[in-house]
Amino acid sequence: MARVSEANTIPTSPDRDAYHDNGLKLPADGQLDNGVPVFTANARPPLVPPLNFSLVEDRIYRSGFPNPLNYPFLKQLGLKTIIYLGDLGQEYNAWIGTTNIQFHHLVMESSQEPFTSLQEQQQARDSLRTALQLMLDKNNFPMLIHSNKGKHRIGVLVGLMRKIFQGWCMSGIFEEYEKFALGKSEFDLEFMELWQPELWVSQDSRPEFLRS
Repeated sequence: MARVSEANTIPTSPDRDAYHDNGLKLPADGQLDNGVPVFTANARPPLVPPLNFSLVEDRIYRSGFPNPLNYPFLKQLGLKTIIYLGDLGQEYNAWIGTTNIQFHHLVMESSQEPFTSLQEQQQARDSLRTALQLMLDKNNFPMLIHSNKGKHRIGVLVGLMRKIFQGWCMSGIFEEYEKFALGKSEFDLEFMELWQPELWVSQDSRPEFLRS
């Protein structure tokens, strides 16, 4: 009788030890049925990113407002800091409390004219300045910056980062803004072009993406 020898042959007997002896790894939730792995319904659920999630720079991410379905995804990012630019309540405080993430809720109303008052404009500048300052410290990374939908407010913050930190041309900044905003806001574009806040950076915590 001819002898068949294959390194990955699964034993015909439902024997877990024999299965592992053949160099095959059986997941913890797997069972053997006549030598064939059977998986239960307790497999890990898929990881779902928040709305408009995207990588900005190494260890900096942007998105819309996370919901409970997104928490497992955020957990695997190993975030140190979350910056929320918006006007909603802190709806996920309970989840934040189970982590070591530093959470910064920086109030910022919608920037659409003519409904933005002078007080709200000053609040927006103060919040954006604080967010930019936090982004100048690499010890705060990995970091998630988000707004309600991840469009206009975060688009402005990222646009300012591109201009001030990285020296992008305004046409490239506007193109990236439009990619997420899906509709230009002339007020946002003008603000990104004209506003130049005073910021400081420590050489010890200087991010790698910061231009010289």
